[in-house]
Amino acid sequence: MEPLRPVPLDEIRAAAGRIRGIALRTPLLRLEEPSTAEVFLKLENLQPIGSFKLRGAANSMAVIDPDRLAAGVGTVSAGNMGRAVAWLAHQRGIPCTVVVPDDAPAAKLEPMRQLGATIVPEPFDRWWQGLAEARHPAIGGTFLNAFAAAPMIAGNGTIGLELVEDGPALDAVVVPFGGGGLSSGIACAVRALRPDVPVYAAEVEGAAPLAAALAAGRPVTIEMQRSFVDGIGSRRVTDAMWPLVSSVLAGSIVVSPDEVRRAVRLLVARGRVVAEGAGAVAVAAALSGRAGTGRVAAIVSGGNIDPPVLAGILVGS
Repeated sequence: MEPLRPVPLDEIRAAAGRIRGIALRTPLLRLEEPSTAEVFLKLENLQPIGSFKLRGAANSMAVIDPDRLAAGVGTVSAGNMGRAVAWLAHQRGIPCTVVVPDDAPAAKLEPMRQLGATIVPEPFDRWWQGLAEARHPAIGGTFLNAFAAAPMIAGNGTIGLELVEDGPALDAVVVPFGGGGLSSGIACAVRALRPDVPVYAAEVEGAAPLAAALAAGRPVTIEMQRSFVDGIGSRRVTDAMWPLVSSVLAGSIVVSPDEVRRAVRLLVARGRVVAEGAGAVAVAAALSGRAGTGRVAAIVSGGNIDPPVLAGILVGS
């Protein structure tokens, strides 16, 4: 794959027009919790499919010829991209195939099946290979890249437009880092409109390839430790994404799984917000104070968490 470059502001604005009426303009609410920073929550968990992925997937499909889409679509996804593609395919009445890791949570798989998607489970390494290479033999229709494609990044960047338009005078933004499509899209928009506002990635210990890459000055392979934070984390930043994320992000804030659990509990108790592990990572990073002590927006990227996992976190297990 060719290395990706920053997406121009006019492409992000065009994406906003394409997805209007499909993806919600989500609220930005202050988290009422004493902290070194004043934290605001961008609630992408309120999207119809429970995550931000609807934005990029909708924009990606909008720029593809309808005749080409008629043969079906597919993606390689940990769950949320698959759900977005399945939802959009169902709306259009076209086939959908989603390749998932074989330990993907039921909360993300069952809605895809209900939408008529064909689910193909793979061991994590083979699943990640398909994600990094943007292809898989089980997908016969149009492949939709979960993060490393300009239309996907532009769709995600519409969150950045909303942050600048709707929010207070923000001092920083913190975004969960999975493949890099969300964080880089938001950073492209925010840098174009508010170049003084840094955008940080948020990662979890044991699955923080961006922090390792930034330290080394190049993508490196890490020993990955799986946790309940299933929507983000990998062994390596892809070569296609590295030039982009290394140029637009201000750094990576790495938090522990326990910090993420505390953020999940806090979101329920203070904000009445249900977030999956990946969705709470940015909140944990913002509360740590490492993004600064001013007004910090944290992207709650999704809320598709298995009920037993959420119950365990809420009771402290």
